[in-house]
Amino acid sequence: MASVTLEKVRKDYGAVRVLHAVDLEIADGEFVVLVGPSGCGKSTLLRMIAGLEEASGGEIRIGERVVNDVAPKDRDIAMVFQSYALYPHMDVSKNMGFSLLLKKAQKTTIDARVDGAAKRLGLDSFLQRLPRQLSGGQRQRVAMGRAIVRDPKVFLFDEPLSNLDAKLRVHMRAEIKALHQQLKTTSVYVTHDQIEAMTMADRIVVMHDGMIQQVGAPLDLYDRPANMFVAGFIGSPGMNFLPATVRNGGKSDAVLADGQTLRLPDGLPLKDGDAITVGLRPEHIRLAHDGAQGEVVVVEPLGLSTQFYVKLAGQLLCVFAMGRAGVKPGDIVRLSADPASLHLFDPKSGDRIG
Repeated sequence: MASVTLEKVRKDYGAVRVLHAVDLEIADGEFVVLVGPSGCGKSTLLRMIAGLEEASGGEIRIGERVVNDVAPKDRDIAMVFQSYALYPHMDVSKNMGFSLLLKKAQKTTIDARVDGAAKRLGLDSFLQRLPRQLSGGQRQRVAMGRAIVRDPKVFLFDEPLSNLDAKLRVHMRAEIKALHQQLKTTSVYVTHDQIEAMTMADRIVVMHDGMIQQVGAPLDLYDRPANMFVAGFIGSPGMNFLPATVRNGGKSDAVLADGQTLRLPDGLPLKDGDAITVGLRPEHIRLAHDGAQGEVVVVEPLGLSTQFYVKLAGQLLCVFAMGRAGVKPGDIVRLSADPASLHLFDPKSGDRIG
């Protein structure tokens, strides 16, 4: 196992810079997830760690070794791809052991490692099957088994669950996390799915436009997002945003676009007339007898809970309530939130206030 260190790493394609001086420390044995929208640079960064893309600047280290000029096969990493990349003419056993065969490992070593990985992944009864005889989830297990038998210092995962259906993705998330807890191998996992990031990561790296926006434990990012991008991206559904103006009068209020108000938390560096953006998590908004008034537009019953959307101050707010909320489209409702649950942002920079 080994740590992974990126110092001022950048990537240019001609005159276009897609990664901007990325600094990141990944500890030995840590499971780190790179997350962000399409085009943010997360897969490019992963491929640079793997050696499949050349860094335009900066330094990449695996352990204490600088690997910028080291070939992918010599970096002691194993990569699991979105497309599985299995050899269709080889059975599961040969697919899993092929990299060791190329290294001219002893047959007894190959067989032992393949058998051990197959037992871990529940593939021991499928070793003689061809890839076409397997389900999508089984194929992904074979791809992971092929990585495990190499006993690498670092595992790299490039959106490995994207081709699976929703139910199987949930199952495979748990399997990958359980596998990491067994192997304790440093892992870097790329996804655009923030639910995968929240449920699997020791730490999340949120990326946007080739830059790191915030790094931290999942709940730290959820509870204290550094800016509006992180606040809107982390969480499902995402955070609601309401433009407002500060009104000071003993206690501070946020005056919304339609003149309605929300009580603000105390002790923030705000003055009368400041423009702010108020962020509210859907689960922190509650139906009340007083509070801001809006109209219910859409109701989504989920069984255990209800998600509904309310038009308020010109914005569409998502509200999450446990159980049956008892609302229907067209209802006029009042909403309130504990001031301590509000997130405030500078509308110009997008940065968190306080």
